[in-house]
Amino acid sequence: MEDCVIRLEKVSKTFRDFWLRPTVAAVDSLDLEVRRGEVFGLLGPNGSGKSTTIKMILGLLSPSAGKVSLFGLPPHAKAARARLGYLPELSYLHPFLTARETLMYYAGLCSLSRAEARSRADQLLEMVKLTDVANRAVGGFSKGMARRVALASALVGKPELLVLDEPTSGLDPVSTKEVKTLVKALAKKGMTVLTTSHLLADSQDICDRVMILNRGKCAAEGKVSELGESLEEFFLAKVGSGDDFALADFLA
Repeated sequence: MEDCVIRLEKVSKTFRDFWLRPTVAAVDSLDLEVRRGEVFGLLGPNGSGKSTTIKMILGLLSPSAGKVSLFGLPPHAKAARARLGYLPELSYLHPFLTARETLMYYAGLCSLSRAEARSRADQLLEMVKLTDVANRAVGGFSKGMARRVALASALVGKPELLVLDEPTSGLDPVSTKEVKTLVKALAKKGMTVLTTSHLLADSQDICDRVMILNRGKCAAEGKVSELGESLEEFFLAKVGSGDDFALADFLA
């Protein structure tokens, strides 16, 4: 069994224009390892390369240089994708489907039988505390409730790795706390979680280790406890040392 779930080796991604001229170096020679059973946070201001890195891990983008692997396999390999769950930053749910129908739909995509799909949907609805509204159309849900449906959808296939892109983006404090509680519960059960964020407090609450990206490069990496009493203090220390770091983007 692989101890390293995600590995990036000297990975770069350069976007090009219509004439194939390089326009943006989104990721620059990045090394990254996420180990089995940990919650790893990929942090950085907007434009730092987080989403591009996530897309390469998911196999949605190919790196310009370097190597990306999931469970020792290429990201686009069917065997790797079968062990992966993904929650995008923006969740597009079918508004006329109920919460239960939404989970049944995703269960079908995971090739579960109807009986298995119903059982799995009931388990997940209970986990995200939406059993009482399971038969309501998700188009009438609050953003926090819809986010919980989307998170449950990412868990239908019982993934070993869960990738969360800005999981608390745009949520109010109560909904943010609910999502963080769910992530911590999953981590306690041994799930490997990779999450991106530009919010310091969220990452400090749930992550075992973090990597801080700035302009596509690793500015720092380590356990949260190793980066000082708080991530905010760490960023202040980085700014004080003269590093080119957009602290204001994190504290906004």
